[in-house]
Amino acid sequence: MSDAILIDQNMLAQLGAEAASAPRLRKNLNFHERNEDLCHRMLNALQPGTYVQPHCHLEATKEESIIALSGRLGCLVFDNDGKVVRACELTPGGQNVGINIRPGTFHSLVALEPNSVFFESKQGPYTPVSAAEKAPWAPAEGDAACADYLSFMLQHFAGKAA
Repeated sequence: MSDAILIDQNMLAQLGAEAASAPRLRKNLNFHERNEDLCHRMLNALQPGTYVQPHCHLEATKEESIIALSGRLGCLVFDNDGKVVRACELTPGGQNVGINIRPGTFHSLVALEPNSVFFESKQGPYTPVSAAEKAPWAPAEGDAACADYLSFMLQHFAGKAA
């Protein structure tokens, strides 16, 4: 890995293109070298139509910071019963450019524009989202109900201009 990696518009566009051709319509680019690293920094590209199951991170050290770099993202925060308690748009240079999510907080992101890319940082090491961290009131990724739930999530941003 190079000593310095420039995050430029070409990198964001390339990552967006990779997400567009990926089966899940998303792609990440890690800046940390190993899953065991104590600080995880990455770019995540989302395309409209991808479904990120609402989830939380239960470990007290897994606070998550997200900063929008391109496109437009919708961020949803839920209570433990699945009620949306916050819906905010994240746009580079906009009113809201990012969000910090505390451990134990159910959340999800939706792509409101093609090639939506965000920077994410959280403490490592990497641990897959456990069954206890996946929202029990939301369909699992790949479930037939995902399309309807994604539509529900998108309704929180309908009619808002970019």
